[in-house]
Amino acid sequence: MERDHRSNGTDLLAAAAVGATAAVAGTRVVARLTRGRFGDTAEYNVAKVSVSGPITRDTGRPSPLSGPGGATADDVVEQIEAADDDEKVEALLVELNTPGGEVLPSDDIRRAAAAFDGPTVAYATDLCASGGYWIASGCDELWARDASLVGSIGVVGSRPNAAGLADKLGISYEQFTAGEYKDAGVPLREIEDDEREYLQGIIDGYYEQFVETVSEGRDMDPEDVRETEARVYLGSDAAEIGLVDELGTESDVESRVESLIGSEPEIREFEPERGIAERLGLGAQRVAFAAGSGAASVFTGEGGDVDVELR
Repeated sequence: MERDHRSNGTDLLAAAAVGATAAVAGTRVVARLTRGRFGDTAEYNVAKVSVSGPITRDTGRPSPLSGPGGATADDVVEQIEAADDDEKVEALLVELNTPGGEVLPSDDIRRAAAAFDGPTVAYATDLCASGGYWIASGCDELWARDASLVGSIGVVGSRPNAAGLADKLGISYEQFTAGEYKDAGVPLREIEDDEREYLQGIIDGYYEQFVETVSEGRDMDPEDVRETEARVYLGSDAAEIGLVDELGTESDVESRVESLIGSEPEIREFEPERGIAERLGLGAQRVAFAAGSGAASVFTGEGGDVDVELR
């Protein structure tokens, strides 16, 4: 009987320890989720803004099973502008971990970074490809790790071709348009040669803009940019051909920022303003994602539109 009492006592102590640990963890989570909602008294002189995941105009509300959404361009731009308006902020650190995404949202972020009044340093973590590199070209410097993947200076346009399936199902296509190319790219019929040439011209135009943007922002010869042939490079190789300025860890980047502003960097991460309920909801979604077995990103177009992305 004494053993039972000792056992029960041990179980109670273990349960109390678990409860205390959970309480501490919960306090930390709530503190993180409510950060900035009731005033921010911490000292800081550097703003950090993160671009993570596919770059889009609006990701919508992510599903708990699909994982965290991509970088909503309007939110990122808003945070960069907020940092620029903040008198405490002397420099901007842009952390990039993205495969790319939509053209204009990527350019919006690039323009906001380029307009920032102060030193801007971009830092590639795992991946800085396509639209991510477009953004980096608006910063003063780009840093990466040895094993980061950097580059993919190219443009993708796509359209599904469901003409064969429509024939098998007995579906006919009829659409009333005004303007020869108004329905170019509609998936329920075969694309004509002149339509293909027209759509390819749009992709080529975006590519030339990309090359020009990188050439000007990174001070590279346009031909050197084209010679990358939209490949991704390891950070070490990217540094050799001039796609990256320096290699190093985040600590090295912070040391570089210190040299730029002349004082020890105190970094504050600027994030979109969300209500507490929404933050708690996003926190739960991230937990659900972490417990899953993986993630996949799929880009889809609607109707007859051709999907154009930097990836």
